[in-house]
Formats: sequence, structure tokens, C-alpha cells
Amino acid sequence: MDIETFESISLTVLVAGLIGFMAFIVWDLAKRSKAGKWGASVLFFALGLGVVGFIIKTVLVETISV
Repeated sequence: MDIETFESISLTVLVAGLIGFMAFIVWDLAKRSKAGKWGASVLFFALGLGVVGFIIKTVLVETISV
């Protein structure tokens, strides 16, 4: 395995892990602050926008570079 393949795989795996950890943090924050369903929904929506932005950026970079 060359270094570029390793970096690509590790980036994907570690970013997915980071996104999962951030989702856990938001869930714990919503639970501890007693945000309720509406507050938790708003928190997860804001996190979801960041994740969607990262996915769109990745797709665009791959599309343009081909």
C-alpha cells in the first residue's frame, strides 16, 4: 500500500469517526441541558449541515479532478 492510498483511507475512516464522536457530544449536550425534542433537533440540524457540506466538497473535488 502506498502512502497516498493510506492517507485517503485513513482520512475517510478518521473523519467518519470524528463525525460520530461529534454526534455523541451533541446528543449528550442536548440530554444534559434538557433541550427537549425541538432543541435536540436544532442541534443535530446544525451538525448535519456541516457534515453535508463536507460530503458535497468531497464529491465536487472528486468530480472536478476526474
